Amino acid sequence: MNEFEWRRQMRNLRQPLVPQRNLWATIDDALEGSARQTVAEARRNTSPPMSGRRRHWLAATGVAASLLLAAGIGWQALQLSGPATIATSTTAHDWKPADPRLAGAAIELGAARMELQLAIQQAPDSPSLRRLLGRTELQQTQLRHRVNQAG
Repeated sequence: MNEFEWRRQMRNLRQPLVPQRNLWATIDDALEGSARQTVAEARRNTSPPMSGRRRHWLAATGVAASLLLAAGIGWQALQLSGPATIATSTTAHDWKPADPRLAGAAIELGAARMELQLAIQQAPDSPSLRRLLGRTELQQTQLRHRVNQAG
């Protein structure tokens, strides 16, 4: 086969092709048969209606599960936000020790605290940011105690 024959065959492929038999009749028959089968299966698989007692029990269980879930979420939120709130109220904003080695650490911790507070303003529900802020403020408190102990 040379290139000219190949191109002629390719051009012939662009022509519309008429099916040899009517496909819609076959499709309609298949759909009607599956619809009848679905209706028959639905009739066989129907369960009797729930009794009033069972329906009441199911509703009570759903309410209890919802309350338990809400209590768990609330408890978890209190656990995550507790230390950061306490540490925030005890830290002073501008503090610089006299020792230059400790002053550098105080500046770094202060800058980290400020960046974390800005990040928390953008994502107030982030537990990891609140944990980091709590750790940073704890480190600032420990640094203050060391400066006071060193005199």
